[in-house]
Amino acid sequence: MLIQLAILGLLAALLPLTIVWVSSDQNKYRKLVWVTVFLTFDLIMFGAFTRLTDSGLGCPDWPGCYGHANPLQAHEQISAAEAAMPTGPVTVAKAWIEMIHRYLAMAVGVLIISIMVIAWRGWIKSRRADLRFSPTLPTLLLAFVCLQGAFGAWTVTLKLQPVIVTIHLLLGMFLLSMLVWLGARENMHHPVAAPARSLQRMAAVALILLFLQIALGGWVSTNYAALACTDFPLCHGRVIPDMDFEHGFTLWRHLGKTADGEYLPFAALTAVHWVHRNFAFVVVIFIAWLAHKALHIEGLRSNARWLLIVLGAQFLTGMSTIFLKWPLALAVIHNGGAALLVLLLTMLNYRVRIPAQPTADHAATRLSAA
Repeated sequence: MLIQLAILGLLAALLPLTIVWVSSDQNKYRKLVWVTVFLTFDLIMFGAFTRLTDSGLGCPDWPGCYGHANPLQAHEQISAAEAAMPTGPVTVAKAWIEMIHRYLAMAVGVLIISIMVIAWRGWIKSRRADLRFSPTLPTLLLAFVCLQGAFGAWTVTLKLQPVIVTIHLLLGMFLLSMLVWLGARENMHHPVAAPARSLQRMAAVALILLFLQIALGGWVSTNYAALACTDFPLCHGRVIPDMDFEHGFTLWRHLGKTADGEYLPFAALTAVHWVHRNFAFVVVIFIAWLAHKALHIEGLRSNARWLLIVLGAQFLTGMSTIFLKWPLALAVIHNGGAALLVLLLTMLNYRVRIPAQPTADHAATRLSAA
C-alpha cells in the first residue's frame, strides 16, 4: 500500500513538475517555488472543503483507506460502513474527498522535496556563492511539511479532535507563508522606498493577529459553532449573550464533548463564535490601517490595494455565512480569503523588511532572510 501511495503522490506531482519543466521561464527554480505556492493554496482550499463536508473521517485510517491505496480497492468496506450508517462519517463520496486531499498533500510534499534537492545542488555546485540557492529555508520547509503530515495523521487517528484539526489548519497556513517568503526571495526585487521601522512592526503584528483570527476561525469550524449566533450585530438578541468560556475554550477534549466527557453546552459554542466574530473587527481595523499606511509608500501600493480588496471580501463572506446559514461554497471561499490574506501580508512583511539594495548588498540581505 505504501508503495502505491508513493506512486500516486508522484503522479499527482507530475503535472506541476511538467508545467515547470516546459515553462519558458529561465529561472525554473523560482517557477517551481511559485507553482508550489499555488498548489499549497489549492490544498488549503480543498482541506477546507474536506472539513466542511464532514469528510475528515471518510477513510477512518491513515495513510490509506481501509488498508488500501485508494477507495476503489476499499469499495466493499466503504459500502458496508455507508449501509450501516448512511449519514455517518464514511461514505463513498467522503472517502474520495478525503483521499484526494491526501494525494494533493503528497504532491506538495514531493514538490517541496524537489525544491530542497535543487537548492542543495545549486548551493554545492556554486560552492556557496549563488545565494539564490541558500538551502536553509527549503530544508526547514521539508521538516515543516513532515510535521504537517503528522498532524494530518493525528486528525484521523484522534477522530477530529478540535485542537488537532485547528493546529493542522494553522500549520497549513504557516507552510503557505514560508513558501511565499521563499518565492518573494527569488523574485526580481523592485525598488521600495525605505519604510519606517514602525511600519515593519505593524506588518509583523498584523500577521500575528491574522494567525490568531485564523486559529479562532478554525476553532469555530472544528467545533461546529458557525451557526451558534444567527443574528448580527447582536448574538441571540444581546450584545453579550450567555456564554460558557471555560468549556468552549478547553483545548484537550473530544469533538462535541467537555473535558469530563459530557456533551458540550450550547453556551460554549456561543462563546467560541462570539469571540471569533468580535476579534474579527480588531483584525480588520488593524490590517486596513496598515494597508492605508502602505498605500503612501512607493513600491507597496499594489500590495496594499489587494490587501484592502481581499480584506473587504473576507469581511463580506464572513457576514454572509451568518445571514445565509453557512452555505458550503461561501464557507470554502472564506477559508480561501484567509489564505490570500496570509499570502499578501507575508509579501508585505518581506518587502518592508528586505528593501531593494545594490546587487552585492542585496544578495547578502537575502541570505540573512533565509
